Amino acid sequence: MRLACGGLLIAMLCACGDDGGGGGASWAVVAEDQPSSLLSVWGSSATDVWAVGGDPRTGTGPLVMHYDGETWTKLDTGLRNIDLWWVFGFAGGPVFMSGSNGTIVRYQNGTFEKLTTPGTFIVFGMWGAAPDDMWAVGGNFGGSGFAWRYDGRAWTEFPNVPPDIMSQGTCWKVNGRGANDVWISATLGTTLHWDGATLERVDVPVEASLLSIAGNSKRFVTVGGAFDGLLFENDGSGWKSALPAGGPLLTGVAVSEDQAYAVGQFGTILRRGDSGWSTEKPRMTNQNLHATWIDPSGGAWAVGGHFDTPPMSAGVLLHKGEPLRSGF
Repeated sequence: MRLACGGLLIAMLCACGDDGGGGGASWAVVAEDQPSSLLSVWGSSATDVWAVGGDPRTGTGPLVMHYDGETWTKLDTGLRNIDLWWVFGFAGGPVFMSGSNGTIVRYQNGTFEKLTTPGTFIVFGMWGAAPDDMWAVGGNFGGSGFAWRYDGRAWTEFPNVPPDIMSQGTCWKVNGRGANDVWISATLGTTLHWDGATLERVDVPVEASLLSIAGNSKRFVTVGGAFDGLLFENDGSGWKSALPAGGPLLTGVAVSEDQAYAVGQFGTILRRGDSGWSTEKPRMTNQNLHATWIDPSGGAWAVGGHFDTPPMSAGVLLHKGEPLRSGF
């Protein structure tokens, strides 16, 4: 296992410059060649960061790492033979993690608790306006798409997912601006919008999977593709393509009020500037990137590895911003 630990390497990488702005910072490798892919990264701040991923099937369970601003700590969830596809939570807790076999665990006060869920398919994404107002979405790589709701007591199946998504599709990710403004990205060029009363279908003019979705007060962004990457923006007037045709498949997107990043195959990272989207350089890894996140201080994070076929491997974590004090 190769570790990019603190100090010299990260400092050298951060001195390389930033081909697209971003305050002079550049991307750095925090960790690579991990025993399993990393699939999601989230935190309440730059000193409270969670990265989760697959289970390397070595008896140690899924990869769960926490950064407190000084060091990274590996935590044991108690799960075995479960891949964790997503992490989302709240400052001070709880933190929710979801994955294969319908798994959702809640971490609070130093303890992991496995919650009862309505199904056994993969929970690919989660988001919530509050710990007692959560969404979880998923499916089975092209079938049995679902959405669940959590009220702080129990997860229940949300009944209004379109029938073609339930039978033939997958709900990939969910994100929102508030309890009454929630977006879900899905297969078949489908997005779903919840306004607090109705789940409305708002199709994108493609039939490929939309693998991630995120937004701010101005717009929502969804990314995906089949053979080529797709990126669409919606400022309230409908989905419009914001990328020329072609380019690698895009799998993750993060949007804050003043920044936006999209990540995908072969280490691709796109950044949205005032004039639109452009590719970040230099490329820091050739591994596929699965997800990205922007912390409240403006630092950007990306995770990935070999996750398309089991067993997952070669996990990588990238960071852009003030140098971290340590790698894994």
